[in-house]
Amino acid sequence: MRSSLFLCLAAWMATSAGFAAHAAPLLDALRGATPITGTTAPARLGNAVNDDQRLPRSYTQQPPVIPHRIDGYQVDRNFNKCLDCHARERTSLSQAVPVSATHHVDRSGKVLDHISTRRYFCKQCHVAQENVPPLVRNDYRAEPANANAAPIRP
Repeated sequence: MRSSLFLCLAAWMATSAGFAAHAAPLLDALRGATPITGTTAPARLGNAVNDDQRLPRSYTQQPPVIPHRIDGYQVDRNFNKCLDCHARERTSLSQAVPVSATHHVDRSGKVLDHISTRRYFCKQCHVAQENVPPLVRNDYRAEPANANAAPIRP
């Protein structure tokens, strides 16, 4: 009994190894014909949009995009550079858009006098605007029912 189980297991392993040897290498469509195991130089990042023009949102609850450069901004558990301008107590001086009131509410619904820890790391939801061509075709259309929706572009 034991030897037949061993023989079945050995036959299965040999068959599996044969199929694996003949499998085509997996390719990611965005990488082109370069195999995943190959290395390529990273694409050069374009210039971030830095015109302070706020883009309209495309869907309900979309986090606004950041309309200025954030290269080198320190956002970690010790310091958040974004709050130098966007903290409610500093917006009168900086003329920046204040952090939303929703960022001052903890998960139990209690209103805090400081940013909630679950909303402290801005770049979890907010991204900087970039003028780059799309990597793949995008047929997305903004929600027509959203009053804040971006215009539908052809």
